[in-house]
This record gives sequence, C-alpha cells and structure tokens, in this order.
Amino acid sequence: MRLDQYTVGTYTPGAPYWKQLLWYFIGSPLLESYWLPMSSLKVWILRSFGATIGQQVRIKPGVKVKFPWRLSIGDFAWIGENAWIDNLAPVIIESHVCLSQGVYLCTGNHNWNHPDFKLMPAPIYIQESSWIAAKCIIGPGVTVGKGAVLTLGGVTGSSLEPMMIYAGNPAQPIKKRFNY
Repeated sequence: MRLDQYTVGTYTPGAPYWKQLLWYFIGSPLLESYWLPMSSLKVWILRSFGATIGQQVRIKPGVKVKFPWRLSIGDFAWIGENAWIDNLAPVIIESHVCLSQGVYLCTGNHNWNHPDFKLMPAPIYIQESSWIAAKCIIGPGVTVGKGAVLTLGGVTGSSLEPMMIYAGNPAQPIKKRFNY
C-alpha cells in the first residue's frame, strides 16, 4: 500500500468545519471529563452537537464519541466508563442497551488490498435489550440482534443473532439467551 497517496475519497465528517472544531475543543473534552460525572449534562452536550438521545440515558465518565451528529441512543441505555464510540458512520443504540466499560465501537476500516488503503466506513446497529460486556470490540457494519450478549472481551466483525450469547475472538455463539 502507498500511504503517501491516501485520501478519504468521497467521505466527509458530516458537519461543517466550525462544528467539528467546537466539538473537538469544547464538547468532547466536557463529555470525557471525570469532573462532570452527571449523565444529564453529558446527554445535553451530545444533544447540543446533534445526537439523538432518549430519556434516562446514563453516560459514565471517560466516554468518547467521534461525531455526535452520527449517534442515536434510545431510552434507558447505559454507556460505561471509557467506552469509545468511533462513529465515522452512524451508530444506532436502541433502548435498554448496556455498553459496559471500555467497549469500542469501530465504524471504519481500510481495504488493505487497495493501493491507497481505501477508507471503508459502515454503520453499527445495536438492537434493544442487548448487552455488550466490558472491553468488547464491535467492527464496522455489525448489527447486534435484539437481546444478544457479547461477553467480556468479545470481538466481532460479524452480526450477532437475536437472543444469543457470544464469546471470544472472533465471537462465537455459546448458548441461547432465555426470555427474561
């Protein structure tokens, strides 16, 4: 590959430059801050920059969001400490989803066979009542089915079936989750 020839192609961050600067220098540091532990303030900051967020969402300290204007979170969702939502493409988190500590949602990859290391962004969709346990990684284009669980440290680049528990790297189904 030739990184000196890399370009982002037709990709754009999805917001004017002034908004990106405000986010990087004001919004993002406030969101990540451990000095502002209140979820309501963090929700307000994200909404102010274009995120769609439901009611009673809990956001812990240390959470990073690349582009809030590409983030949608339903009602009663929890985002744990040091979660990183690296959303070059949209991330949709439905209601009653728990992202535990240190979860990484990655919506972009590169084509290692392309001579210019072409950027390939793709959305992540996490359906209702799913749990992504601590230190998990979810790759671009993944849909986590309703009620699915990805256990501690799991890594997936493939979609997860509803009401199934997954573990490992790469994540494999280990058993069916019973209705609650």
